Amino acid sequence: MDKCIEVRPEVKKVHASIIREFAAAISLLDDGVDLTLGQPDFPTPERVKQAAERAMLENKTGYTEDEGLKALREEESRYLERNFHLSYHPENEILVTVGATQAIDCTLRTILKAGDKVLIPSPIYCGYDPILHFIDAEPVYVDTSSAGCKITPDLLEKAWSPEVKAVILTYPNNPTGACLNEEETDALADWFMKHDDVCIILDEIYAALRFDGDYCSLAQYPEFRDRLILITGVSKAYSMTGWRIGFLCAPEDLIHEIFKVHQNEISCACSISQYAALEAVKKDDETLMMRDEYRKRSTYMYESFRKLGVPAVKPEGAFYLFADISQFGMSSYDFARLLLEKYHLGCVPGSAFENSGEGYIRLSTAASMEKLREFVSRFERCVNDLRGNNYGNIADVYGSEPDQKYL
Repeated sequence: MDKCIEVRPEVKKVHASIIREFAAAISLLDDGVDLTLGQPDFPTPERVKQAAERAMLENKTGYTEDEGLKALREEESRYLERNFHLSYHPENEILVTVGATQAIDCTLRTILKAGDKVLIPSPIYCGYDPILHFIDAEPVYVDTSSAGCKITPDLLEKAWSPEVKAVILTYPNNPTGACLNEEETDALADWFMKHDDVCIILDEIYAALRFDGDYCSLAQYPEFRDRLILITGVSKAYSMTGWRIGFLCAPEDLIHEIFKVHQNEISCACSISQYAALEAVKKDDETLMMRDEYRKRSTYMYESFRKLGVPAVKPEGAFYLFADISQFGMSSYDFARLLLEKYHLGCVPGSAFENSGEGYIRLSTAASMEKLREFVSRFERCVNDLRGNNYGNIADVYGSEPDQKYL
């Protein structure tokens, strides 16, 4: 070809995932301790795998309804009522998507136009930013680090402008594990009542993994029903990340419009995965077991880091520890490189979660206690080396390009 294909500038603005970068690097090390990806370490429940096998043997391998299997939407409706006291009609208020990510994508493509702004509390999962750039909308990140990594009405008000079309809320939060209580949610509800033209997007993929207290969400407020979109799925709660099944819940008229984008993006989610998800959401036993184990692991990591003099956001849900490493005078990227190259530990630099994540690292606690103890042991060596100034000028530990052996 005489001329290269021109790539849209909106796509060029998007960078490859730092999370995947460090996950790929730690996978090359035979003795690496990998706490990078937010992926449950438990196997998919046997009953779920057996349901998928039955579906294959019964040749249920064709297209399903584009909205998703009717039986699955009905079962998800019962799941939401049973666990969260939410009522969504399976016929016209629930879509089955390819994971929560596709639900987010088709939602944003439906409700936003070029130049629209979206308020996103940060630190936050890095998957929203690329989608917004693809459609030429503008993310406005609201730094919550001064408020315990929880969004407040005051912070929203300071960031608001007439161009704001939507707010994305993710609790339990990735990467911090923070949750909102009833009082905090009521305060947010008052703010949204005053801003009745702002759409509420709730990414609640970790909702079932809240450690203590009752479910608390703006989805419980009927006054927001006509402008609220709830996104969830089976990936985290049932250890089904690779099955790629999510759910998008919204009022009928909005679902009707989002469905047009969904249908033309993917037609329908994988049939076998849908039959597996149908079995998954019938019971909660495995989810409760995993949640209790994540609580135990997260508490262990939080207390271990606290004893080492490395503060962290106290995890209230999900399976992450967000630890403050600013005392060491290094960028979060360089600190994560140091852990990787010198101690063979895999984590994610806080800079992956927008600017307010700088000075932190994220660790996934979805790993065995044996791995977590080994991580803490090596991390303690790193901390002692840095405090003993074993590397000379700490700020100059890395002044060159990353070692290509690792990154």
